[in-house]
Amino acid sequence: MQTVNIHQAKTNLSKLIDAVMHGEEIIIAKAGKPAAKLVPIITTKPKRKPGALKGKIKIAKDFNAPLPDDLLDQFEGK
Repeated sequence: MQTVNIHQAKTNLSKLIDAVMHGEEIIIAKAGKPAAKLVPIITTKPKRKPGALKGKIKIAKDFNAPLPDDLLDQFEGK
């Protein structure tokens, strides 16, 4: 764990953030006394729950039917 004073932190903020993103924790001191701690933000993705939207989504029976020619032409830019 690295300790820096406020002036060093202001001068080297980008480097300190890079170090934090690589897992290091940094203490910022004011007049030699710890005042703040820089730590990485750990984001976790929520676990997927299969079937969470069951009964909430309706798919038309003609979902896979060919598109009408005029609509197909619009998609193809004709």
